Amino acid sequence: MISVEGLKVEFGVKPLFQNVSFVVNDHDRIALVGKNGAGKSTMLKILCGLQKPTEGTVAVPSGSTIGYLPQVMKLQDDTSVREETRKAFAAITRMKDRLAAMQQQLADRTDYESEGYLALVEAFTQEHERFMLMGGDNYEAELERTLMGLGFDRAELDRPTSELSGGWRMRIELAKILLQKPDVLLLDEPTNHLDIESIQWLEQFLSQSASAVVLVSHDRAFINNVTNRTIELTCGHAEDYRVKYDEYVVLRRERREQQLRAYENQQREIADIKTFVDRFRYQATKAVQVQQRLRQLEKIVPIEVDEVDNAAMHLKFPPCLRSGDYPVICEEVGKAYGDHVVFEDVTLMVKRGEKVAFVGRNGEGKSTLVKCIRNEIPFTGNLKVGHNVQIGYFAQNQAQLLDENLTVFDTIDHVAKGEIRLRIKDILGAFMFGGEASDKKVKVLSGGERSRLAMIRLLLEPVNLLILDEPTNHLDMQSKDVLKEAIRAFDGTAIIVSHDRDFLDGIVSKVYEFSNGHVREHLGGIYDYLRDHQAETIQQALENRPAEPVETASKAETIAPEPKETGRQSYEARKAQQRKLNKVQKDLQQSERKITSMEKRMKELDELFMTPENAADVELVTEYTSTKRALDAENDRWLELSETVEQLQREID
Repeated sequence: MISVEGLKVEFGVKPLFQNVSFVVNDHDRIALVGKNGAGKSTMLKILCGLQKPTEGTVAVPSGSTIGYLPQVMKLQDDTSVREETRKAFAAITRMKDRLAAMQQQLADRTDYESEGYLALVEAFTQEHERFMLMGGDNYEAELERTLMGLGFDRAELDRPTSELSGGWRMRIELAKILLQKPDVLLLDEPTNHLDIESIQWLEQFLSQSASAVVLVSHDRAFINNVTNRTIELTCGHAEDYRVKYDEYVVLRRERREQQLRAYENQQREIADIKTFVDRFRYQATKAVQVQQRLRQLEKIVPIEVDEVDNAAMHLKFPPCLRSGDYPVICEEVGKAYGDHVVFEDVTLMVKRGEKVAFVGRNGEGKSTLVKCIRNEIPFTGNLKVGHNVQIGYFAQNQAQLLDENLTVFDTIDHVAKGEIRLRIKDILGAFMFGGEASDKKVKVLSGGERSRLAMIRLLLEPVNLLILDEPTNHLDMQSKDVLKEAIRAFDGTAIIVSHDRDFLDGIVSKVYEFSNGHVREHLGGIYDYLRDHQAETIQQALENRPAEPVETASKAETIAPEPKETGRQSYEARKAQQRKLNKVQKDLQQSERKITSMEKRMKELDELFMTPENAADVELVTEYTSTKRALDAENDRWLELSETVEQLQREID
């Protein structure tokens, strides 16, 4: 499909990469991986012909089509969502217009027996057959299906694109590329502006697509579900692994370990030869052996060991002041724009030190509630930010707000104050902007490098409430892992808006789900939330939810199982239940360990009784009887504890 041979790219003295060769075959699903700045986006631009390499060739068969989605795109359009997406079917619409013109000619002409008329009929028939093979009039249904899969509601399809955010307009561009059905799809961070449901829809679409796919993504779960091959750009060269990402990580580690062992063995062999030569160099009786050893040394081909990029973002949030016990308290908070209700009756409490996630489809109000917490927009109800709370906010488009004409150093120097200015070089070095990199202009930085630079701005002042809106967009796997560990170790409170399941897993202890104008609390991590709903996706979890109680004209007439509790009462009650559940679960685990130990001993005793000398041993018989009695009692206790756990989980849910 695409053949790459001897590719080399230079932007300065040191090549970005060189001698890169690989082939993109039909139905390949390739993950292009590597640290930020390794050249992933550059490689995609070269594959689609937007950039020329310093050396090497890229061969694309005649007639093959390539669809390319860049990380950042300048969008200028003033049409509706539907009309803009319909541009993907430009060839079909032109064909439809030609058919309409030919049909009109057939209706107007009366020379039915002439050769010209018969030729027109034949041309119309052939064109109509091609039109039907290309989808014909069904493209409108396919257009709607794709847009809705990427998160649009049917009612939004006639909305002007000028009213949409950059993220939603990027979804339109992605839809246009997918609908064109190119032979090769080149996707640079396609999940950055998608919510979890849209990502899962895209996973399924790409898995079923006939196109070859080359994608750059830092969503580990996404690339594992889509790809079957991994090409790593590392230390100026490319390594091709014909496995998905998780298997590549294992193989890469094993490959380097083998190289290291072979290298060490070779070094020992070289050292032995040199020792022999140095010892007997001047002895005439050993001259022949010395010459043999020297020739042997010359024939040795040095074993190369893959370099490992040890550069990593060393991220540690500064110590923060102690905030109040509850940094954020919402009581019946609501927000509406005219007749459109974003959410209503939101009651939640975020305790000091908690790490919580906001999840849900785009447009359900996650970022809107964040704006309410930051007092950026008006709202109804009561929202209290606790005593001594200092908020640090990382916006979704933070990286795009940087001044492109400034250098990396100047970007930080302009916002740093006081003694921190003396440590700017150290901070930049910790974020892999050491040395000459600090003099780079922002406009030449990759998306990941811009995100790292924007993250530095967040660290200039100590805060005790972090609000991170899609913080992992553009960060590579390694940087995401470092950020994840830093948030875990953060002393303060964190609210994380993210669609990255792998990133949220292990950080958050509570999930707030935004759906249908309501916000619901779920104790546990992101995968606990999905398991509680017996679902693999959030979309399934929403579909499995019991129907809401029907409200009549008066709120007082609403059927409810029990009186409404205040936010604090509800929170404390749930926490008490959770503590009780944790204790019972711990007892259950201890019981399981005891049962396992006793069953193991029972098996050992059974084997001992098989020998004649132990068959009548009184001590063994006594131990067997007492162990059997204890095992039966522990099994009964395990059953009671299991029932208690199930009951407590139902009460909490």
